[in-house]
Amino acid sequence: MMHDLVIIGAGPGGYVAAIRAAQLGMNVVIVDKRGKAGGTCLNVGCIPSKALLHSSHKYWSALYDFDKYGITCEGVDIDIQKMMGHKDAVVNDLTSGIAFLFKKNNIQFIEGHASLKKNPEGVAVHVNASSGDVHLLKAHHILIATGSEPIEIPGLPFDEIKILSSTGALSLGEPPRHLVVIGGGYIGLELGSVWKRLGSDVTVIEATDDIVMTMDSDVREALKKSLKNLGISFKFNRKIVGYRAHEGKQHLQLLATNETLEKEEMMSCDAVLVAVGRRPHTQNLGLEEAGVESDDRGFIRVNRHYQTSLPGVYAIGDVIGGMMLAHKAEEEGIAVVESMKGQAGHVNYGVIPAVIFTQPEVASVGLTETQAKEKHTVKVGKFPMTANSLAKATGYTEGFVKIIADAKTDRVLGVHCVGAQAGAMIAEAAMAMEFGASSEDIARTCHAHPTMSEAMKEAALETFSKAIHK
Repeated sequence: MMHDLVIIGAGPGGYVAAIRAAQLGMNVVIVDKRGKAGGTCLNVGCIPSKALLHSSHKYWSALYDFDKYGITCEGVDIDIQKMMGHKDAVVNDLTSGIAFLFKKNNIQFIEGHASLKKNPEGVAVHVNASSGDVHLLKAHHILIATGSEPIEIPGLPFDEIKILSSTGALSLGEPPRHLVVIGGGYIGLELGSVWKRLGSDVTVIEATDDIVMTMDSDVREALKKSLKNLGISFKFNRKIVGYRAHEGKQHLQLLATNETLEKEEMMSCDAVLVAVGRRPHTQNLGLEEAGVESDDRGFIRVNRHYQTSLPGVYAIGDVIGGMMLAHKAEEEGIAVVESMKGQAGHVNYGVIPAVIFTQPEVASVGLTETQAKEKHTVKVGKFPMTANSLAKATGYTEGFVKIIADAKTDRVLGVHCVGAQAGAMIAEAAMAMEFGASSEDIARTCHAHPTMSEAMKEAALETFSKAIHK
């Protein structure tokens, strides 16, 4: 049988592409090595981490915040197993939801390992199914959406017990007494926050001189201050060059990347979370044999329609590089199948929001102030959450909204938020930028009161005129 589309990988990019393709009338088969769809994001990434972030924040709030609202708690404790059970239940509910959508849209899901295989008629997908069956799937279009995997540090192989990837850090049976996080990016900061709130001492080791280097400098400073107030400590300009385990402890050898620091030092801890980035998951896919080109870092090369060097084969998501975000992969999944059907599939990479789900949340879209100044004369509006009514009422006054606009045209170039609900607020900024809005457009749009989003309006007013409540 000739299928319209075979997709390798059922993560956010793959499963969304499958559903959209089916909606457009295509016959779709999707293959994934996991028994459940959702990929890393849903199974061992975005969703379970958010469940633990939420649970740990509730516990922390009960210990340290409730009293100021007149709520007295005694004997507050945590049940890690029950917390993990809640996390797992959330994941199961969502993966079951995707299975329902596959059934509703007549999408065939096969659990197994897939690879490309050349044959006299072109290229097909060879599948070793978990059931023991072997399939050779022929299709007009093949889409690779296999995502990414954590990068290991040489000499620190993951055992998911003491040397953890993000996967292992989501399933610990108890808080480590001292957790060292290697890497000051999104994953390390989020999971470090979880275990700090649940009782661990947490130290973040970062090879550069700051955290989340892709974020705006004001955002980095605010987030770093907040995490330090939480009790997380940082060692910047240091990298791991040696490791050994001894008597239940993990001993790390650190080398300074800055000449002003002590050249070498040792650090001991109970567990290590390695969160130094992710790499494309392309192993054993048969890409090279089939003629699919990759770059020197292993990312699959594609053109603007997501076509690889092999006709009829496409790729999206983490496996092609760029921002490694689930929603970016989803947009690419929709765009590629719409292009297959002759529609104008398109992704605006300049308007992809990013969110860090620490407490407070951090959200960003568009250019940082430094990036904007490289190409534009800019004006900046900034409004503190301390002056927002709802933030005052709920006690979440940490943070700000910052808007960067072109000084001549007033067009919004970037928006950065720190504070409660920042992840939700950034959607307004993304939509405004998608439609080419000016800061005045945002400022003259009526915002409901009292809401956190009023800070967006005030920051916009500050950008082109003057804020009302500042």
